[in-house]
Amino acid sequence: MSKGTPALIGWLGLASAALVLVVASAAVLFTPRDSADNGHWFGMVWRSLLRTMDPGTMGDDTGTGPFLALMLIATIGGIFIVSSLIGVITTGLEAKITELRKGRSQIVEHGHTVLLGWSEQVFTVVAELVEANQSKRRSCVAILANRDKVEMEDAIRDRVGDLGRTRIVCRTGDPLKVADMELVSPGTARSIMIVTPETGDADARVIKVLLSLGSRAWGHGRPHVVAAVHDSANLPAARLAGGGSAHVIDADDVAIRLIVQSHRQSGLSQVCTDLLDFVGHEFYMRCEPSLAGMTVGESLSRYDLGIPTGLRRGDGTVMLNPPMDTVISADDEIIVLAEDDLLIRLRQGPPPPVRESVITTATPREPVPDRTLMLGWNHRAPKIIELLDEFLAPGSALLVAAPREDPTGALRPRDNLKVDFVRAEPTERPSLESLDIGSFQHIIVLSEAGADHERADARTLVTLLHLRDMEDALGDPFAIVSEIHDDANREIAQVTKADDFVVSEKLISLMLTQLSENRHLYDVFVDLLDPAGSEIYLKPACDYLAPGEEADFATLIESARRRGEVALGYRLTGLFHEPPGYGVVLNPDKTAPLTLSADDRVIVLAEN
Repeated sequence: MSKGTPALIGWLGLASAALVLVVASAAVLFTPRDSADNGHWFGMVWRSLLRTMDPGTMGDDTGTGPFLALMLIATIGGIFIVSSLIGVITTGLEAKITELRKGRSQIVEHGHTVLLGWSEQVFTVVAELVEANQSKRRSCVAILANRDKVEMEDAIRDRVGDLGRTRIVCRTGDPLKVADMELVSPGTARSIMIVTPETGDADARVIKVLLSLGSRAWGHGRPHVVAAVHDSANLPAARLAGGGSAHVIDADDVAIRLIVQSHRQSGLSQVCTDLLDFVGHEFYMRCEPSLAGMTVGESLSRYDLGIPTGLRRGDGTVMLNPPMDTVISADDEIIVLAEDDLLIRLRQGPPPPVRESVITTATPREPVPDRTLMLGWNHRAPKIIELLDEFLAPGSALLVAAPREDPTGALRPRDNLKVDFVRAEPTERPSLESLDIGSFQHIIVLSEAGADHERADARTLVTLLHLRDMEDALGDPFAIVSEIHDDANREIAQVTKADDFVVSEKLISLMLTQLSENRHLYDVFVDLLDPAGSEIYLKPACDYLAPGEEADFATLIESARRRGEVALGYRLTGLFHEPPGYGVVLNPDKTAPLTLSADDRVIVLAEN
């Protein structure tokens, strides 16, 4: 009986057979005349079986007393056996359903995406994968985490909503255990994403999962693996554990670079979010044999829908914003910015005319020193200061204000940046007023070190509200860049009208999702974030088009091309604080009328 439902059913079957055989044999021995009337021994076996299975059959029996008594024994025995059998089957089915609801069965899928682990990151990733798979007939995302299967499914249903054509399959298990990992069929997956857990040893756990994947026997092929670590010191170990097929992102470095770049050019984080978000525009790679032999500069005007931004050579080398005279080869893939891969379309006729009269020449601007205020301190601050020193003009100043002992004493002297410290509480109005806020051109608000995300964001929101009120009183003298953990808090923070919000967790989730869909985009993102290559800049529109003059985006593309740049779109200052786009327009209609003011910005790929 301890062997479970199959064994119980077998024993009940044997008991039924024994009862039928005993009753049939007794009838032949003790009631030979009745048994002869009912087909002798084989007939009695059949009749005993019917009465065991269906007690109502006995109601039509006739014969001697011993014969009827034997039939009654078969009927009563059958009642107990059949009742027990029904109970065993019911219990077994309930147990199997309960086991399935626990998510402990192996899935049978091919070409699916696997998520290993659980955190808030899951909801962003699933929502992006659902959007990315809208054009596919069917797709599947399998999630393995140490949580209840039903809880995970309910949470995704509540937070993500309509899943479209994407099927979400949740399984309960530990990604560190090889047997549990087999539940999501990693060997047949298209890609595997390691979700960063919300624990103190998150990086250590990510590295362990990478090691677990590396030790697995993959057979014919191995899916590409994507993951992120939050401490730059752990990046070499993570990449070593992941091997050649894994792409590991340094989340800290990405967030730091975005904070520093947004400090220099407001709106950059929103542009990056649009480029990484499947709801907006993203990068695609596709071969265009008809463009072979053309230069990159000529290809810019050959697309009706989409903007060519670079090349992926036949040897795998990625070139973003290559020299405009670079010749496109037949085996090159063109990196195209588009809303969807189905919407990329080459122009059939001649390129749209360029309005030469509105194209302007950039005004040279000498870098000038500026003053920056950093409110708060966390582990990212030293690297932020280091990067600020590389980008700012000589003679610039940075004042760090935080409610702690001076952490800047351990920093080495900077070449272009003079760093001072004052102890202050950023959430208290008197402390902020004592800092002479109006003397700064830029303010960076960092999240509180050691606090949970909700508390840190709450303190940041209070600080931003104070700064907003002081800014109104002073007449809008400074730009504010703020670090936010939860994207939901960004929507709340819009009332503060800060210039930029860097939601690092969301940006990393979006980047991982993009890589899970196309592993070759890794080199594109590395190039975008590398100061040595081409980066995204938001430059004054008056450097490209005459302010207030009607033009079109095709003319803007040509103006940027003459400067060795690729125009991706523009940002309207009048819509700076209006969601969902916050004034950012990427890949617009090339022939639609376009009028930009001197305060608007052109979004370009450029080397400087």
